[in-house]
Amino acid sequence: MSDIVNRCRIVLVAPDISDPVIAGEIMGNALRGGDVASVILPQYAMDDSGFQKYLETLVPIVQKANVAAFVAGDSRAAVRVKADGLHIAEGMDVFEDAIGRFSPDMMVGGGRAKDRHSALQIGEMRPDYIFFGKLEGDIKDEAHPKNIALAEWWASLVEIPCVVMAGQAIESIVDVAESGAEFVALRLAVFAVPDQAPQMVAEANALLDEKAPRFGR
Repeated sequence: MSDIVNRCRIVLVAPDISDPVIAGEIMGNALRGGDVASVILPQYAMDDSGFQKYLETLVPIVQKANVAAFVAGDSRAAVRVKADGLHIAEGMDVFEDAIGRFSPDMMVGGGRAKDRHSALQIGEMRPDYIFFGKLEGDIKDEAHPKNIALAEWWASLVEIPCVVMAGQAIESIVDVAESGAEFVALRLAVFAVPDQAPQMVAEANALLDEKAPRFGR
């Protein structure tokens, strides 16, 4: 994940919309709203064929905006569509296998760290980033306090970037940024009302510009 802005940056998690034309239009509009570091594209309930067609539409749209496209759920499809990276939400064995097979040709990140011990186990694999939370974990307005606490600890100790899942409220990105996390993941906060996605990205960036701490590096 790139880091051209010297503060916490946005990672968009694509909404659960399987129609590639509709999803592509929504994502393209969202990316015109302001700075986005990367987009994670989950498979949700799509079958493999449907996900392949979805990625064939979405990945070029994301990359055309100079944003990194990460595929979650199907490494073979990710390779076929020339995605920038893989997001791994499964267990340690799957994570380790993906890093061994695809890094450094593709970026590999993610994880299911529930505590400091499992986070350090993931860190030993040297992923491109660690993810605190679940891709569909924005079930409340605020980010989960445990993920915020893990990010504070991680950011103060480890150089590998971390991404924290925010809540449904756009204002929840402030708590994430203040933790020291390099990236904040947004899903429903941006896409709950698809027509408002560009405005939500713009508002999120304005909040980060105003309130996110600046990094020393």
